[in-house]
Amino acid sequence: MMINADSEVVFHFSIKLPDGSVADSTKVSGKPAKLVIGDGSLTPGFEACLLGLEAGSEASFTLPPEQAFGMPNPDNIYYVERDKFSPETPAEEGTIIAFTQPDGTELPGIIRSVAGQSVTVDFNHPLAGQTLTFDVEIIEVNPVSKSTDGSTTTAH
Repeated sequence: MMINADSEVVFHFSIKLPDGSVADSTKVSGKPAKLVIGDGSLTPGFEACLLGLEAGSEASFTLPPEQAFGMPNPDNIYYVERDKFSPETPAEEGTIIAFTQPDGTELPGIIRSVAGQSVTVDFNHPLAGQTLTFDVEIIEVNPVSKSTDGSTTTAH
């Protein structure tokens, strides 16, 4: 069965940086990823690479930033007063800190610089702006059917 817009996919993947180093891989944990195409688990660019593949196939795709995690957005860089940080979570360059948003969800930010009382926090995806290689190994493809109430079920 080929992967299409109504597929559940079980697969291993690796995301490699331009220098060949691995930024993320399911093979490290030995646990494959599982998703339903269109559920938001992957960016549309990564999902498009999976369409048409079948169980047992392996493929490698190089994606420009626009198809991967996008370009860095200057609006996602904030300046925070240093006294907003605590001894438990000090403002140190290169540190990733989870900031709680008004709705209670957490958003990770990378501290890019600390200058006096000003801390520059970057909320762009850490891989934004990078050309990435997406290696996949498809393990299983299952059809997903949508019921009349909008929920999905997977046929195995």
